[in-house]
Amino acid sequence: MSFKTITYQTIALAGIAQVAHLVQQLATTGKADKAAIEASLNSLLAIDVDNPVDIYGGLAGIRSGLKELQTQLSSNKMTNPEQARYAASLVFLEGKFSDNPDMQKQVQHKLKVAQAQREHFGIMHENVIANLADIYHTTISTINPRIMVNGDQSYLAATDIINKIRALLLAGIRSTMLWKQCGGSRWRFIFFRRKILAEVEFLLSEIEKL
Repeated sequence: MSFKTITYQTIALAGIAQVAHLVQQLATTGKADKAAIEASLNSLLAIDVDNPVDIYGGLAGIRSGLKELQTQLSSNKMTNPEQARYAASLVFLEGKFSDNPDMQKQVQHKLKVAQAQREHFGIMHENVIANLADIYHTTISTINPRIMVNGDQSYLAATDIINKIRALLLAGIRSTMLWKQCGGSRWRFIFFRRKILAEVEFLLSEIEKL
């Protein structure tokens, strides 16, 4: 079964949009939807899954990402330049990361450790999030140009907030890899904008039935 469909590309895009949204929320308000954070972080450790939907624990896991996509795609103007910048940066960094097999092996090894840690503590435990944040900090964050997160310095100076942001950015790389594996590309995003929006609206309607 091929995963190179508009449905799976849209799901992966929602994963990216969700991360960008959560990062902005944490950086500017110090808070973000716990269920959405949990779904995004769990996607990092969803290795053996049958289809891309399962990576997020079901469609409901990317509800906020789909809503963000809907807002962005429904307007001819860039509704949130900061989120768009985060998403574009993730796509760029993922390309560099995918060209670095040594770094990929390093991340894969560390994620296996994080999997065992999650089984013991749960994904939202501060130790697990700190570990995921460290994976991002010691690998992806060393690739230039680094993602510069803007927000309130009182939040960006808090260890728990910055750890969540780094862990989420790592999840954003995961969603970006999924998007490309499902046939996503910059040109496809541009030329299939209306189809993607229609798919977003369909998926949101499916969530409402759950």
